Amino acid sequence: MSSSSPRSTGDTPERPPGLTRFNTADDSTARAALHEVCASRAWGSKLLAQRPYATADALFAASDAATAELTADDLAEAMAGHPPIGRPKPGDPTSHREQSGMAGASDELKAEMLELNLAYQEKFGHVFLICASGRTGEQMRDAVRHRIDNTPEQEREIVRGELGKINRIRLTRIAEHAEGDAA
Repeated sequence: MSSSSPRSTGDTPERPPGLTRFNTADDSTARAALHEVCASRAWGSKLLAQRPYATADALFAASDAATAELTADDLAEAMAGHPPIGRPKPGDPTSHREQSGMAGASDELKAEMLELNLAYQEKFGHVFLICASGRTGEQMRDAVRHRIDNTPEQEREIVRGELGKINRIRLTRIAEHAEGDAA
């Protein structure tokens, strides 16, 4: 393959070192990295099967397409990998970073989010999923208040969109970080 081939695996300005490493990793390593992005096995298998990616944008497009194709069961599997807002996974820096908007929230707001999370989960059968990066605790509270009145069908499509945003953020970290960098 020539270096101009869309499936070339060497570093270029469009192909950061993390993407090259992902492209050339063995299937087990790449699958584990994808599982850290999204817990859906169907999503991970689709992205794994399309390697190597010529650019990060090609990886993002594949992610978007795979997310759009997730069944209700696949979405449930993906959501099961996400902790409730306000309760990041212990020892998981990604979870803590993504939910940092709740870190400085008042005890009152945290208690309200817990109550809203439980009501949401009771109604929809899964955690409230939102791309929390860059959002304040108040913004997340307002979002769950608004979304709790949705139908399950409406909420499933909103969740699909939020999952896609989260996946892109996490894939960006994989693609951009050179070996040894903290993702």
